Amino acid sequence: MYRVPRATYRLQFNAGFTFADARAIVPYLAELGISDIYASPILKARKGSGHGYDVVDANALNPELGSDDDFNALHDELQRRQLGLLLDVVPNHMAASPENAWWMSVLENGEHSRFLHYFDIDWTPVTTRGQTVSKVLLPILGKPYGEALESREIQLHFDVDGFFFTYYDKRLPLAPSSYGQVLRECVESLPREGVAIELRELIEDDAGVPNSKFLKETLWRIYEQDEPFREALHAVIERINSDADFLDALLDAQWYRLAYWRIASEKINYRRFFDVTDLVGVRVENPEVFEARNRRTLELIAEGKVTGLRIDHIDGLYDPIGHMRKLQLRLAGEPSGDDRFYIVVEKILEHGEELPREFPVSGTTGYDFLDSVNALFVDASGLQQLDRFYRNFTGVTATFDDICYERKKQVIHELFSGEMRALGKQLGAVAMPDRNARDFAPVDLTAALTEVTACMRVYRTYIRETNVDDEDVQSIRAAITEARRRAGNMIDERLFTFLERVLLVDPPAYVAAERENWQAFVMRWQQFTGRVMAKGVEDTAFYNYNRLISLNEVGGNPGRGGDFDGLGEFHARAAQMQQQWPHTMNATSTHDTKRSEDVRARINVLSEIAPQWERQVRRWSKLNAPHRANGIPDANTELLIYETLIGMWPLDDEDLSSVRERLKQYLEKAAREAKTHTSWISPNAAYEETLLTFADAILNDTAFCEDLARIQKRVAFYGFLNGLSQVVLKATAPGAPDFYQGTELWDFSLVDPDNRRPVDYASRSAMLKKMKAAHEKDSLSIDTLLRRWHDSRIKMFVTWKVLDARSRHPELFRDGTYEPIDAGPNVVAFTRRHEDDAVLVAVPRLIANLVKPGTFPIGDVWPEASIPISGSWRNLFTGENLTGDSIALRSLFNRFPVAVLEKA
Repeated sequence: MYRVPRATYRLQFNAGFTFADARAIVPYLAELGISDIYASPILKARKGSGHGYDVVDANALNPELGSDDDFNALHDELQRRQLGLLLDVVPNHMAASPENAWWMSVLENGEHSRFLHYFDIDWTPVTTRGQTVSKVLLPILGKPYGEALESREIQLHFDVDGFFFTYYDKRLPLAPSSYGQVLRECVESLPREGVAIELRELIEDDAGVPNSKFLKETLWRIYEQDEPFREALHAVIERINSDADFLDALLDAQWYRLAYWRIASEKINYRRFFDVTDLVGVRVENPEVFEARNRRTLELIAEGKVTGLRIDHIDGLYDPIGHMRKLQLRLAGEPSGDDRFYIVVEKILEHGEELPREFPVSGTTGYDFLDSVNALFVDASGLQQLDRFYRNFTGVTATFDDICYERKKQVIHELFSGEMRALGKQLGAVAMPDRNARDFAPVDLTAALTEVTACMRVYRTYIRETNVDDEDVQSIRAAITEARRRAGNMIDERLFTFLERVLLVDPPAYVAAERENWQAFVMRWQQFTGRVMAKGVEDTAFYNYNRLISLNEVGGNPGRGGDFDGLGEFHARAAQMQQQWPHTMNATSTHDTKRSEDVRARINVLSEIAPQWERQVRRWSKLNAPHRANGIPDANTELLIYETLIGMWPLDDEDLSSVRERLKQYLEKAAREAKTHTSWISPNAAYEETLLTFADAILNDTAFCEDLARIQKRVAFYGFLNGLSQVVLKATAPGAPDFYQGTELWDFSLVDPDNRRPVDYASRSAMLKKMKAAHEKDSLSIDTLLRRWHDSRIKMFVTWKVLDARSRHPELFRDGTYEPIDAGPNVVAFTRRHEDDAVLVAVPRLIANLVKPGTFPIGDVWPEASIPISGSWRNLFTGENLTGDSIALRSLFNRFPVAVLEKA
């Protein structure tokens, strides 16, 4: 049996949190009940990287995190405590940075680079200055190329590594074949003997493919030894840097073309991570690249230092299934089965979508669990009321599906227009051999493809052979149908007919020989659709639909109707996970969530008090009207602000200055992501200043803050109860629970960078130690924990106790059955069984109308209802012993608001 984590703890490594820092907290994590550290990427990233996803060297550990010895010391400590290490790996992309030797080799040597095929670059020749050449477009300039050149922002330099250009802090190599353009200027000013002769020989040798290493070493030797050459070279470089025409000609001789950053979306010719120009796509589908990209990771696994993998952005790969199978074959000898290596994938499943069974992995990173557990705490009828209020208050009439469609088209045009045109061109080539499609104009093919891409309901399909599975067929046909409906008469029906056949790799018999080309197009298109979903939905639509923002989460469904059955959905998914993916991860907060688990737990309460929330918002909107200027913020953004404050408001009397700054930072990001009034590409400074001034003003308004605090206190109380229920469900439902750093205490973080703030582990360790000591002396008061729930000890207590139960019942929680129990609409209950072992879990939900604020849902507040049990049980949290054929809810929750019963 492969190693399955019992419970993971996500750590964000960077220069401020190193291997040594992680080693120091291993004893604390072990005491808490964690079985595996879940590490952010640890391979060498760009200097100063705050996250590690911008890898520059796949075969070295990140020196900013510590040395190899430091990592080995961390491993030794993990082994001592019997903890594993689940490592986040990034096969999809690397940093397009001077620190990346592979990338620099491509820029320097072009088609002669041994790393040419490592990166996903379209080397299709283009005509420039009467010549047909292949170049990489580098849109790194802060102004148009000519202006940057003429203002002397691009400069030539020379050092031990040869000639290079600089553009501020960016360094770009010169092609060795272009050295002659500089050296000829030097030769002219030197005596025609000695060094000059050697230089002429070097220049003449560059007629073919220069030996780059020999050329650089020779030049540096001459430079160090010959003062006249040094002086001549310095003078030439100074003259060239003052001559825009010479610089222009020299730049034209390179394998890259420098360009204004604003043309990236139009002209970029390498695949990026989403729209991030500094992250270039890697072709791991190539066997050589696969080996080079994974060599160090595989070594760490072989050495026993890494016990599991998390694959980042799996949907960006050309062949995700093939990649995972290769990994499993290298690690376990078989791509599936009980001996496979533990791998989870960052796969965002849309509502109703299932992880393909062909994936040779143990599951996902847990966003599907997050969506399922979050929906438990949303009142369906209240959501209907919020929907009516939202439309009336904001004037937003579009459905969430409509917003997603429009925003996906927006990002295609604004962020990915070049990639879409390239796909349209490839589609045109596919159409040419087909007598019924060859007359379609490229612009029309691109328009039809844009519509279908915008109508996709899932991130991508996984077609890799000519036999397309049923789920992919359904996804593509649904998108085609929707595209036809939305396009109406604007796009020729025949285009969609042709496109459907292409995307299903179903060519007519008379072009059957073209099947491979059709499939190649589809696999390239599949890499693109996920980028459109991520940027169009997660990073745009989510910030434009503010009905109940706790639903606006990665993998979530903000457009849920008011007829959903959260309880039924949760049980159905949990049973399915137990059968199909019992070792998947269960997450509630991650480094990528839009809001922390405790912020969502609060905001969900608004669905239970919808009428009161409507009254509050309308009152605040009138109260804060004097703070608005020029209609800013609009009602939609104003609602976002109020919901955000409800979620993030501190529990204690913390200085509001931190809330103020965090809110303003969040609003700037939210406004730019929304791409309605401002954006990252075209910031609207006047709008942003007015928006942030409004935020300042309302937080300076005593009447508003006092009114906010009154309802927030009520919401926070129910939110804390939701939070406890979430912890229990995450740790007991099928799957391995994942705890994001610091969330064992109440955490009211927003989206990054807010959720990547340093964590105070010293105070957490001291709290746990004190709690355990009191528990051992039987002096830990459950009543006190409840009364003082603000201090976070109750969340740590519940976390520790359920993780302790997992450690004592490993087989039960790893492989046990899942059996739902009907305990009424306000309780989530189920049993897990394995052989003679069993636990019974019960937690409350939707209790704002069951108990008053400040009244705990314990004892007699529960109705006369019971759930069946048999035999003897012990309450994990209270120590109470229970026996009989059934147990009343008021007895189950006699002293504590959540319950886990262990078979006695």
